[in-house]
Amino acid sequence: MSSINARPYEPVPSQTVAFLGLGVMGFPMAGHLAKAGHSVTVYNRSAAKASAWTQEFGGRAAATPREAAAGAGIVFCCVGNDDDLRSVVLGADGALAGMKPGAVLVDHTTASANVARELHGAASALGLHFVDAPVSGGQAGAQNGLLTVMCGGDAAAFDGVRPVGMAFARAFTRLGESGAGQLAKMVNQIAIAGLVQGLSEAIAFGQKAGLDMAQVLEVIGKGAAQSWQMDNRGKTMIEDKFDFGFAVDWMRKDLGLVLDEAKRNGARVPVTALVDQFYADVQAMGGQRWDTSSLIRRLR
Repeated sequence: MSSINARPYEPVPSQTVAFLGLGVMGFPMAGHLAKAGHSVTVYNRSAAKASAWTQEFGGRAAATPREAAAGAGIVFCCVGNDDDLRSVVLGADGALAGMKPGAVLVDHTTASANVARELHGAASALGLHFVDAPVSGGQAGAQNGLLTVMCGGDAAAFDGVRPVGMAFARAFTRLGESGAGQLAKMVNQIAIAGLVQGLSEAIAFGQKAGLDMAQVLEVIGKGAAQSWQMDNRGKTMIEDKFDFGFAVDWMRKDLGLVLDEAKRNGARVPVTALVDQFYADVQAMGGQRWDTSSLIRRLR
């Protein structure tokens, strides 16, 4: 069974591209690029995962990011955090060392705005381009090719990569200069954190009150309380199921980025800071890999 779901692809001239990082997001994202007709070379820290990808999608696996990037017009990247990102981009074996003049590095990692600006500068110094492009939509969005991509960087570089990136996206939007994509992803995570806590309290309250919460959510989901989280996580929250989705550990990483940036720019995010501590409670309960909707566990 394929790790991606079939979808129609916009006709785009075939390009030579690379993809660095084949985790739960990168593996299907790179798969959509191959299915859309692009020539894809992949790199992954675990060579076995890269081999599995080529067996499913064709293409080629490279031993280093530098080798993967050689000859590619666009190098996509999706790894874990700032340090992981630097490890595949910088240095003698990093992607920048192998990229041809004028090529674009598109980073889909959720990372800091500072590292985005740092890598934009490093790329520019070498006659290369960098676009920070974190995504929203989770594993299902990656598999279905329906991610929302928030971008920061030079307009010309963005315009060149957007048609190719639409292979795995339903929206691929430039929001400003370098770092703007990462800042927009922080806005996204702030909104989700407060929303999931509110939904957790609502469901837990309704259950304590003796209501049929599946029926209640069906009713209120047609009104002003409706949200993606209610539609996609409400039922599993009622059923106490959390062994899927976006892990608590990753959400805490993202909220740490938010809180660091808020200290820098002076934004007040009291609810976000509180929910971050609630997620620390979930981690202490053994829920590091549970879906973020597991916040409700604290209330039971």
